[in-house]
Amino acid sequence: MQAISQAHILAFASLMARTDEFLNADAKMRPEYYQGRGGRLLEDDVCHALEYCAQGTPFAGQIVKISGQKFPDIVVANYFGVEVKSTKDNNWTSVGSSILESSRVSGVELIYLTFGKLGGTVSFISRPYEQCLSGIAVTHMPRYLINMQLPLGNTIFDEMGLSYEQLRHLDNPIAPVSNFYRSRLAPGESLWWAGSNADETVLDKIRLWRNVPLELKKLFKSYALVNFPQIVGGNYDEYGLFLASQGVVDSHLRDQFSSGGQMAITLSDGSLIKLPAVFRRIFELIDTILLTLAQEDPKLFNASLSLSSALNTELISARINQWLASIIHYSSIPTLDPNIIYDLISRAIASSPNYLALTSQNHPSSY
Repeated sequence: MQAISQAHILAFASLMARTDEFLNADAKMRPEYYQGRGGRLLEDDVCHALEYCAQGTPFAGQIVKISGQKFPDIVVANYFGVEVKSTKDNNWTSVGSSILESSRVSGVELIYLTFGKLGGTVSFISRPYEQCLSGIAVTHMPRYLINMQLPLGNTIFDEMGLSYEQLRHLDNPIAPVSNFYRSRLAPGESLWWAGSNADETVLDKIRLWRNVPLELKKLFKSYALVNFPQIVGGNYDEYGLFLASQGVVDSHLRDQFSSGGQMAITLSDGSLIKLPAVFRRIFELIDTILLTLAQEDPKLFNASLSLSSALNTELISARINQWLASIIHYSSIPTLDPNIIYDLISRAIASSPNYLALTSQNHPSSY
């Protein structure tokens, strides 16, 4: 990172102020011209204004418009940058660039935002980039929200207690952002663009459930039965939010667990009982359920479950017991002894190859 003097920083601020004066004076004389601009055309206008205003300053001849999808749009003296945004509406707000800044031009450290309000009376304002960012919205990726009239001390960074410079230098800037917005959720709400864990990777595309590969469907359903046991009682809300965070939409969510009708089972005494279809799913998925329970953090969705990544400690048995208790708690079969459900699932666990593999080294079988 090149060293830059405070005098140079003040000189750049002065250049941006003069550029605003130039653009606003020009827009007053020919508003129709600017009303038809926007995008790359407006970037050209701002670049020309900067070049004109930089005459006789240390920045003369050092202003370059960057081609392609780069951030910022204009580089000045290899250290400063100008990002150009606009709106055809009569306001000072818009959606800005990605918080990831993966396309940021190397070496650019101080960026101003030049904003053209092309609706109503055409006007221009330039401010330090981080002073204009009021929040974060998500399109195909988290992006900053721009408000050029935002009072000092009211940026998203002030709310988060983390400066723009700190955030942009993080390896994973999405983590503190998702944590911040997650802390403001009401009960039953979720961030569709972030997983339940700050370190969880979230898909950046949306697909229908029918287009999800069969093996991944099994992992999703097993994860759901472990982490959202209320499913056995017919409550799919949290699972639906989780799937949305993974970029999956299912308009028939209930069918994942209720299709196929009741499951008839003959007990050892010869009596016949009928269980809701969700129990058929539990028996079908018991191997994957056990692997999910045996992960270091079962709440962190893992699309690559394996015995090698599983814990092999007493925690496995403790988690199985806790999970069984939660399944029984949420199941609503008033005419059936809960002990029968416990025994049926316990036998399925005990005969699972994964349970035998998980417990053979350090644990005696208890199911």
